[in-house]
Amino acid sequence: MRQTEALLIGGRSGAGKSSVGREVAARLRAADVAHAYIEGGALDAVHPAPEGDPHRSGITARNLAALWANYTDLGCHRLVCTNTASVLGSEEWLFAAALRGPRIIRVLLTASDATVEERLTARELGSELPQQLRTSAFMARRLDEHAADGTRRVATDGRRVEDIAADVVAATGWNFRKCAETISDHGRAN
Repeated sequence: MRQTEALLIGGRSGAGKSSVGREVAARLRAADVAHAYIEGGALDAVHPAPEGDPHRSGITARNLAALWANYTDLGCHRLVCTNTASVLGSEEWLFAAALRGPRIIRVLLTASDATVEERLTARELGSELPQQLRTSAFMARRLDEHAADGTRRVATDGRRVEDIAADVVAATGWNFRKCAETISDHGRAN
């Protein structure tokens, strides 16, 4: 069995994780590189928090493991996952357990306060904007201080999503030509 490779795209709210993650997935599809794409924010979207799991890390790990089991049944061994805190060293256990010892590639998307405010103001139309801005600023500091060793930082201010995604894909080291020439047991390119 091939080793799982997980591209974790982290960053504060408004840094562009979802947009960049979708573009990375599109680039991989265009190169016929088999992969699964998961927006990690959906893995813990439950209220109230499960008993004994106030930070929802347990339910996140369970949901990630369940999804990954389905994807590995299809022959996938590459994952692209966007999640704010995924690049923190303290989160490594979650991916190690759920993905059974993956090679982890971490990319931290960064953005200035002004860029984030502009993006979140355009996106958050309800009552959550002030809280989103406070949480984003807090997480920017936390991510900058506690990102795991080897995390690559990619600035998103004033850049096109396509250009940012190209930098993120380059960080994987995945050889697309080799990937397209290797056929899995399920008849798909790896």
